[in-house]
Amino acid sequence: MKYLILYLVKSLKSVKLSEEISSVIEIKIKHTLQGIEETLRNVLEKEKITFDVLRDILRGLDLSFKLLSQKWILETLYSLLLRESMSFNELKRVLDVNSRSLSLKLKELVKQGYIKREVDPGPPFRTFYTLTKKGRNVALLSIPLVYYIAIY
Repeated sequence: MKYLILYLVKSLKSVKLSEEISSVIEIKIKHTLQGIEETLRNVLEKEKITFDVLRDILRGLDLSFKLLSQKWILETLYSLLLRESMSFNELKRVLDVNSRSLSLKLKELVKQGYIKREVDPGPPFRTFYTLTKKGRNVALLSIPLVYYIAIY
């Protein structure tokens, strides 16, 4: 994620959004942050979740966080979000990544349930990838974070 965030931060800073669009985005992010904070406080209070329990929950997500912070991972999720379905070769071309690296990343994304792999026996033999609900939601949820980091 570090690589993608750095790239997107640099890219977003060079993009000039209209006042109207910037205002709408800021309002939506503020509303989302307030909702998250309110929900977190309610859950912690009503469910009597301690900091230690919360820490253990977060540690359980370590594998996912490590995967999402790797080079090419969020780029792959965003590509599939925008294009819905892509072949291995399309992803390779769009991401400008070598076959071995892409193959390893795609296998891990499939294993953790972020994408689905579909094989068309052809001819020619082709492999397509699509986002699962989990992958789509993670890609969408990461966009405000990237935007916020880029702006502030």
